[in-house]
Amino acid sequence: VVIISLTISAILVIFIVPLTILFFIYLSNILLLIYQRNGEIKTGPLSDGWNRARKTIASFWDIYARIWHGYELHGVENIPEGPGILVYYHGAIPVDYLYFLSRLFLWKKRLCLSVADHFVFRLPGLKLLLEVMGVMPGTREECLVALKNGYLVSISPGGVREALFSDESYQLLWGNRKGFAQVALDAKVPIIPMYTQNIREGYRMFKERRLLRQLYESTRLPITPPYGGLPVKFRTYIGEPIPYDPNTTPEELVEKVCEGNFLFSFQTRTAIQALISKHQTIPGSIWKALLERFDKRRK
Repeated sequence: VVIISLTISAILVIFIVPLTILFFIYLSNILLLIYQRNGEIKTGPLSDGWNRARKTIASFWDIYARIWHGYELHGVENIPEGPGILVYYHGAIPVDYLYFLSRLFLWKKRLCLSVADHFVFRLPGLKLLLEVMGVMPGTREECLVALKNGYLVSISPGGVREALFSDESYQLLWGNRKGFAQVALDAKVPIIPMYTQNIREGYRMFKERRLLRQLYESTRLPITPPYGGLPVKFRTYIGEPIPYDPNTTPEELVEKVCEGNFLFSFQTRTAIQALISKHQTIPGSIWKALLERFDKRRK
């Protein structure tokens, strides 16, 4: 009985925070439904008529971010006033991205449209939340229209694959994806790189197994659940924008993003190693990430 009780307790501990985040996401959708019914909103989900509700939800997530992860956002001045494409590393749970969206809206009153994996739209009961927060499947045409209308558009080229199979080495798993670079060139907008320190220490996936990888590749569905949720320090860093250059190819643009701005990449280039040693321990350390909550000197 003691062994079973300890086992159940351990399982609950490592899964309870990820499940809590999922609960808060559904709670956000319920609040929007209440707001819609009471306010009798007739405008579209991306209109300013929803800003009051967005502010309420953003304030909730920002408070949660401050309390649980001591969340910090650095480099917001690198985001241009006009349209652009934010490219970020995908953690096991992209809760850091939710924190970023919330703080960006509270600080700048800007709505960043998000490209999400198709499985997100299969989740029941989240339709209104996805629409109001500007989450979209992200076809080339949709992204170009959003950029033409002046929005920021964000995408993680690694997506679910990176979430499932990257680890504390912070390895990019982009494969051959460079569509975002072509969209940036077509729309003549800059690319803004972004990553969050310690995201893999906060939430992790079980070690990759061949069977799990095969199941994902055949179904394109997240097979294994994330675990963790420790209150490690999260700092999101926004790098300097890579400006539009008509002479740049999509391959060269992807290379620029990988080499110059994704600080978690542990390639051998001296400049990248210097940036990594400054902002991220490789491999990631949960204990160091926890201790950083008490390090007031580091900015």
